[in-house]
Amino acid sequence: FEVSPRKESSTNIKQYLLMFKKFSLTDKLLFISASLSLVYSEILFFNGNTNEAIFVGIWVPSILAFGIYLKLINKND
Repeated sequence: FEVSPRKESSTNIKQYLLMFKKFSLTDKLLFISASLSLVYSEILFFNGNTNEAIFVGIWVPSILAFGIYLKLINKND
């Protein structure tokens, strides 16, 4: 029994959308800011601004780590 790739990819997309709906507003904003930081870093790199690209690229894990920190301090048991 084989699953067609098209059907499998639509199932994956639905799972990702369902997972994204579970994010709070803060989660979405942090994810978007980390993604924009990554894209901006790549733009800087390919335009020849290597040092600036590295500096901005370091923001990505920092933003994501801050999001994890916020989740941990707001966790209700």
